[in-house]
Amino acid sequence: MQLSAPAIVCAVRPNGETGAVVRVLTRSAGMVAGYVAGARGRQLRPVLIPGNLVAMEARSKSDSQLPFLRVELTDSRGPWLGEPLAAAAIGWATALAASTLPEQQAYPKLYDALEGVLGAVCHAPSARGWLPGMIAYEAVLLRELGYGAQLPDLAEADLAALLAAFDAQGRRLARYPLADRRTDVMGARTMLRERLARL
Repeated sequence: MQLSAPAIVCAVRPNGETGAVVRVLTRSAGMVAGYVAGARGRQLRPVLIPGNLVAMEARSKSDSQLPFLRVELTDSRGPWLGEPLAAAAIGWATALAASTLPEQQAYPKLYDALEGVLGAVCHAPSARGWLPGMIAYEAVLLRELGYGAQLPDLAEADLAALLAAFDAQGRRLARYPLADRRTDVMGARTMLRERLARL
């Protein structure tokens, strides 16, 4: 494998003393997992934050070998991780992609939806500005994975209607793509929902 592409960091798992296995979502090649040497060092730790946009280079000698990744930061989500609601939204959106998408299968619509919702979380003045985007992102994921979800029309919805749609979407996610996951990915969504309830 040889691939260079813009990517969204979705998950980072420590591996060895200083490295990590990182899962990034690209528009052209879908989810790509690879080993990043020195990932837990001072230089790369702030780059490998879920939600960050990076320029990624993946190289491996054979298809059966985990690629080595090189990453360079292009847009950081770090400034918003100090805000509990924004941090929960970024964590949920990236965890959902990392835990449901198969590797090396392109989902350009889903890449665009994730990039859009992350931008909205960071730049909208309140959760009312990005919550419709989060619901649409989840619907796109369900549809792209073959579960046939409809994109809801939430343009004029108030907060109560948005939260009801968010709850309904959560039940579909738990029942379909996340039903057989060993890790509690829905825990990230539960935390996000609890913080939304305080609005």
